[in-house]
Amino acid sequence: MELRHLRYFVAVAESLNFTKAAARLRLAQPALSRQVADLEDELGVDLLSRTSRGVQLTEEGKLFLAETRVVLTHVDATVAKVRALARGEFGELQVGYLPPLDLHILPRALAEFQKSTPGVKVVLHDLGSDELCQELRNGTLHLAVMMQPSEEATTGIEFEEIGRYPFFVAMASGHPLTKMKAVPLESLAKQPLVALDRRRNSEYHRILKRVFTPLRPTIATESDSINSLITEIGSGKRVALVSQLFKQAIGSRLLYRRLIDSDAAMCVGIATAKSGDVTPAGEKLLATIRQTASRLGGRSK
Repeated sequence: MELRHLRYFVAVAESLNFTKAAARLRLAQPALSRQVADLEDELGVDLLSRTSRGVQLTEEGKLFLAETRVVLTHVDATVAKVRALARGEFGELQVGYLPPLDLHILPRALAEFQKSTPGVKVVLHDLGSDELCQELRNGTLHLAVMMQPSEEATTGIEFEEIGRYPFFVAMASGHPLTKMKAVPLESLAKQPLVALDRRRNSEYHRILKRVFTPLRPTIATESDSINSLITEIGSGKRVALVSQLFKQAIGSRLLYRRLIDSDAAMCVGIATAKSGDVTPAGEKLLATIRQTASRLGGRSK
């Protein structure tokens, strides 16, 4: 029994006329009659009652018609989903990210992506840098938006830079550093800093070390989230080294001064596993993230 046999039967059962059904199927009437008869022989029951006045469904035929419609509807839906998956219009994407990229790049990219591709479900995972790389390698994540990982962490990872963002000093209104138009690196090193938790943001701490070398900054406290970091800065006692992305996302909630005497910048990119193929939907999301990052003004290489 093939799907075409089921479609032939439904056409005849709905029109109750072999001539009309054959025209609908663009099939010769004798061939259609033979195919339906073969189906009945395979089932071992009469689905149609043939008389000189036309064709009628038997009780078995009525049941078979109802069930066949369900089967064909499911088959058609499955075919449509598979084709949509191949076009990148259906499926599920597991996407990792590292704060503060979830505050600015991802919301805009995902809003645009979901508007143009509503059939794809995006599941987000907030993880640390090392965790993101590990989840990419084991296939749990399709892609991740993150700071450039260290060389030892990039084994099996493909990293594509999408922007470099300069650093600013974030502070509360009334902090002594607000009197400066820009903050020299040496002045910043003397301030008590609040930083993100090194267990989840190892790359951020590698950046801090690189920015301040050979100086030794004073990290007064580490925050486990962006919100707690903002709260610590807002208390007026501590400042933080943040990227342009953070400044764009948080805006007027804090004050910012450009960091000078350092050419360091936060490198942001898209990470994928070298061993895995990105799905068509993933490729579409990658393109959207690239376009979003470009509009946000990160310097290219």
